Order: sequence, then structure tokens, then C-alpha cells
Amino acid sequence: MLDRLPRYIDPLHLADKRSELKGALSLKDFGRLGDMLSDTDGNVVIDLFFSREGRLAKIEGKIETHLRLVCQNCLQAIAWPVQAEVRLGVVNSLEQVDRLPPGFEPLFVEEAKILLQDIIEDELLLNLPLYPKHPEPCVAQDTGSRTPSQAEAERPKPQDNPFSVLTHLKNLESPHGSTKK
Repeated sequence: MLDRLPRYIDPLHLADKRSELKGALSLKDFGRLGDMLSDTDGNVVIDLFFSREGRLAKIEGKIETHLRLVCQNCLQAIAWPVQAEVRLGVVNSLEQVDRLPPGFEPLFVEEAKILLQDIIEDELLLNLPLYPKHPEPCVAQDTGSRTPSQAEAERPKPQDNPFSVLTHLKNLESPHGSTKK
């Protein structure tokens, strides 16, 4: 495994040379993904092979990592393993998208070099749930430091009737000399 993967790659050149990229990228480098994680510790292990099939440049391989997502119910961390297969066809027009082999997704390349990190981050985002949550019902995790009497004291007490003052006024003598009870 490489200690350092290239930041920018030329997928067409790599496909011509039938190159392989193996290595790891830190989760701290992924900006769009970072907002969904409870922590950014860890790496994404990458194993990509670049090749050509006729005129089509292809990227095939896999990415693996263990993410810690934020549960949208309880806001606690969820362990989310990702083992994704990567099958991309390098294209620069919509006509080329229609000619991709089955099972391949398009990777639009407008310039010669693109960020490797962007390709990996896109693949990770595609493998995340829309609404991350624990498989079992979430329960608030109690620290156990409070006593039952403290919990009762923190519980909201029923409010006095806000109209109770009016009851007192109702029972007072009216300014015309009559009383109502």
C-alpha cells in the first residue's frame, strides 16, 4: 500500500498504462462527507485498476472504510462499514454515457486531471443512507448520576390555572353593589 496517493490523476493516461492505485486517504480530507460523520478518525482504503476496453477508459476496484455516522434520531454515533465496488466509465459527453457497458456509472472528465479525492468521496456518499439511524429503537443514554428524586424535581410541574386570578375577582363585590357567587 502506498503511503501517499497522488492528489490529482489523469484517468485517461492511467488507463492507457493499465495502472493500479492502492493506498489510503484520511477521512479528514473529505469536506462534504465530514458533515455527516461524528468523527473523522480513520482512513479509506483504495484499490483501483485503470484500463481500456476499446475506446472506453474504465476504472474498476473497491474502497473500504468504517465510518461513524450521526444517528438522526438520537444524535449518537453509528458504526457504518463501507465496502463498495467501483465501476466507472470515463466519459466527456452524453453520447458516451449511452454506450457504457451494463453496471458502469459515468465519470465525466472535462479536464485532463481530476482530484482522486473527489472520485472517492462521491463513491462514499453514494453508499450512505439518506437518513442514518440505529437499526434498533434509539433510547436516551442515561449517565446514571442522577437520583430518582432529582429526576422528579427536574420533571415539569403542572402549572396553576392562569385564570385562577379571575376566579378571585369574580367572587369580589362588583362596583354596583351586588355580589356574584
